[in-house]
Amino acid sequence: MEQLTKKEEEIMQIIWQIGRAFVKDVIDKLPPPGRPYSTVSSVVRILEKKGFLGYKAYGKTHEYYPLVSKDEYRKFYLKGVIKDYFENSYKSVLSFFAKEEKIKEEELKEIIQLIKSKTGSK
Repeated sequence: MEQLTKKEEEIMQIIWQIGRAFVKDVIDKLPPPGRPYSTVSSVVRILEKKGFLGYKAYGKTHEYYPLVSKDEYRKFYLKGVIKDYFENSYKSVLSFFAKEEKIKEEELKEIIQLIKSKTGSK
């Protein structure tokens, strides 16, 4: 799997949200000012070649659907961010968010409880 560009990710977000889509459906969901049909169609074909989308043909029209789930991509993407920006340390990630005051003490306690429940610790 490879990382998506911003345009590819924007289109995948829409397809993950609606499940199956024609290019016209994607264009309808894009925020203003939207994109030309040819641009969206090109990005969708790239996503299909990269293995993110499959399609069902109806004559010359194609209905696209995700082959990679949002959860699968999220795991792949976050592993890369943690490796590239946090030296593969989840402790560094939590420390970063704590220092930036983006995570509350109560949330950290919940994370600790999740870890304990997964490992069987009390």
